[in-house]
Amino acid sequence: MAEYKTPGVYIVEKNAFPNSVVEVATAVPAFIGYTEFARRGVEPLTNVPTRITSLAEYNRLFGGGPPLSFSFTASDDAGKPPFAVDVVPAGKSYFYNSLQMFFANGGGPCYIVSVGAFGDVVKAGGYSAIPLDKLVTNPLLELKKYAEPTMIVIPDMVLLPKDQWSNGTGTIIQHCQAMQSRIGIFDVFDGYKSRDAEGGDVIDYFRNNVNGDGDALNYGVAYYPWLNASIVQAVDIDFSNLNDDGLGQLVTYLKKQVTDLFPAGADGKVPDKGQAASDLLDKLSGQVSAAKANPGKSEVKASHQALIATLPGYQQVLDAMLLKANLLPPSGGIAGVYTRVDDNLGVFKAPANVTIYGAVSPAINITHDEQEDLNVPLSGKAINAIRTFPGRGMLIWGARTLDGNSQDWRYINVRRTMIMLEQSIKMAVESYMFAANNAQTWVTVKSMIVNFLTNKWKEGALQGGSPEDAFSVDVGLGTTMDANDILDGYMRVLVKVAVVHPAEFIVITFQQQMAKS
Repeated sequence: MAEYKTPGVYIVEKNAFPNSVVEVATAVPAFIGYTEFARRGVEPLTNVPTRITSLAEYNRLFGGGPPLSFSFTASDDAGKPPFAVDVVPAGKSYFYNSLQMFFANGGGPCYIVSVGAFGDVVKAGGYSAIPLDKLVTNPLLELKKYAEPTMIVIPDMVLLPKDQWSNGTGTIIQHCQAMQSRIGIFDVFDGYKSRDAEGGDVIDYFRNNVNGDGDALNYGVAYYPWLNASIVQAVDIDFSNLNDDGLGQLVTYLKKQVTDLFPAGADGKVPDKGQAASDLLDKLSGQVSAAKANPGKSEVKASHQALIATLPGYQQVLDAMLLKANLLPPSGGIAGVYTRVDDNLGVFKAPANVTIYGAVSPAINITHDEQEDLNVPLSGKAINAIRTFPGRGMLIWGARTLDGNSQDWRYINVRRTMIMLEQSIKMAVESYMFAANNAQTWVTVKSMIVNFLTNKWKEGALQGGSPEDAFSVDVGLGTTMDANDILDGYMRVLVKVAVVHPAEFIVITFQQQMAKS
């Protein structure tokens, strides 16, 4: 108490209420991957976790997506499709489109960790030459310095070699367990394939190679299958997106169609429309070269429209290119769904029975029977299904962590709710570090936590008919501490909560009864 020496009236203000616990953000993913560039003005942002709030801000700091480049291979085998289209491996990336899916599904603030430029991957020959440290380990070390992120999303990790991907999952799970404030959202390796596809069951491979021990698996979640999205539009695709070899094969393929559609007459002359189409095909390579040299004076668009109007086979090729460009692992969209559910309902609501915006369909259709092994496997490594239902559309149809055999941590919303409660209370109690370890401090800390949990109970995050049924908070000498604890500087607080679990199985029993008059 201050000692007053001069006569007068002095005002002393005292706090009547304890500090309050403020709920931490629950849906702030950290996206890790290669970007077009990474700078704020002249300040480099490579390997610097950077908080953004919109796609426009991302574009300003990190640019757009990589240029689309496709291969095209024609086939004369009657037992196979007439052609095959795929994204050129060296230029393949899911990062930017996954980020667009995140914002399309209600995403807000997030962190971007750019590990380099797209050009670095192309020069290296694709992700098969990218070291795990570059894409996963080093960025996670940087993210240890930031408390806000609650999810780790690395869409391009599925482009790494299988052994690198496996090691990456273990690195993420260990990071999340050490931080105790975030989870990892995983994509099934080759998750666009069916389980009976050539090369083995992709689900069995995922379960056998997710590199995490039982105590940490509740910090990971996974979804299957991948998605057919609608991020890349038809106006973004034309023949100039083919590589040189693919363009040459396309011209040969389409010339055969010209011959079939516009056969020569009895006089041996090709109809004018057929000749015009053939002449147009001869010019495609030159037009692409001119477009690259001088994009402002390109004839590509006019030729593209002419081919669509003349040759149905060209439209089929475009459709195949568009389908490949929009094949995405679901992790980015799932992170957006978590944000939307948290904002609209709360982190305690299971992020299931909701749709994924920006997606047209699952890459693989899963039936009720096929999901049984995904949801309740003997190993406990549950994988959440994305399914299409008649009349309802595409829905996320699962809410389990990878620790499916644990009654404590089986459900995603339970894991994420506990993270929110733990981190919120932790940050509030930090203000009492080095305070007097006595009854007055204990009462203040207890009342602060009780008020916070009471509000969470009112919101529906905790189950019970009354606050006393929903949680308990104990702190004090003889209850949570002994005299040695106080001498050693420990203040032990015991918090028990009854977190809401989802109704995963609803069983309605019907039985006939005798008619009554």
